[in-house]
Amino acid sequence: MKDLLVLGIESSCDETSVAVVKNGRELLSNVIDTQIPIHEKYGGVVPEIASRNHIEAITRVTKKALEEANVTFEDIDVIAPTYGPGLVGALLVGLSYGKALSFALNKLLVGVNHIEGHIAANYITYKELEPPFLCVLISGGNTQIINVKDYTKFEMLGKTRDDAIGEAFDKVARVVGLGYPGGPKVDKLALEGEPNIKLPKTHFENSLDFSFSGIKTAVINYNHNTKDVNKADLCASFEKAVTEVLIENVTEAIKQTGAKKVAIAGGVSANKFIRKAFLNLENEYSELKVYMPDMKLCTDNAAMIASAGYYNFIAGNTYELDLNAMPNLKIKEKVI
Repeated sequence: MKDLLVLGIESSCDETSVAVVKNGRELLSNVIDTQIPIHEKYGGVVPEIASRNHIEAITRVTKKALEEANVTFEDIDVIAPTYGPGLVGALLVGLSYGKALSFALNKLLVGVNHIEGHIAANYITYKELEPPFLCVLISGGNTQIINVKDYTKFEMLGKTRDDAIGEAFDKVARVVGLGYPGGPKVDKLALEGEPNIKLPKTHFENSLDFSFSGIKTAVINYNHNTKDVNKADLCASFEKAVTEVLIENVTEAIKQTGAKKVAIAGGVSANKFIRKAFLNLENEYSELKVYMPDMKLCTDNAAMIASAGYYNFIAGNTYELDLNAMPNLKIKEKVI
């Protein structure tokens, strides 16, 4: 079979990224233009500013991605932009650019679900990884346990009923005065503290769903009502509690499904404490293998989008030019 080159385009939030990936696994380039310094002073992503910066960056980033991959537009077989979920204005920039390239170059168009992209980040890191496996998706917008039955077939086993874990990290960071982006700053400060503050953990009977609003509120109340708060201890205690919830739910998912492989994905999968906890889980179960993306593939990037685009193309999922951005797009469950 001929090698397939996929040009991935990611612009769902505050990273403008373009990548070239061969056959879904081999990374030829992955250029990321981050807007974090721009949004940092606002304490979070400003959608209108994000969209404008995507417009300014996308042509430049695409040119650099092609140069680093040592290919031209003519070498590309498939154009794969993210079409959801995310900020609608930001999504429209990457999607419109991808559709324009598809039309002008007469290339096939494959719209990619951002959530599927995060899962696919593991395929680039681990060439040997194949479905079925469990994936714990932990990011700013999602907390889900997904049974990956095949490359484009998924079953949702559990999800958050309120805040995503990344949202909780950002809100805790804001409360203790760390600013944006919250996740990495909480993780860094937690290394200096001890998890000696008791915080609530929420579980639902006969369910693998999550809830992080209670622990977030507990952190806020503790910070407001306690004199001389040790912020490092508070961050360490928060991190420990949410990680324990993740591990407890995924352990139950392993028991229910008999899974032998567990992957993590999404921006929060870069958290050091969480990564260590999943490695410990691997040690507890002799037959279990844990997969974690390279750090550079945890946060939003186009390489993961290109990989997911490849597998959707192989499955026959191509799209027409009337494809629109879907800011609230969910993962499509296809139970087999």
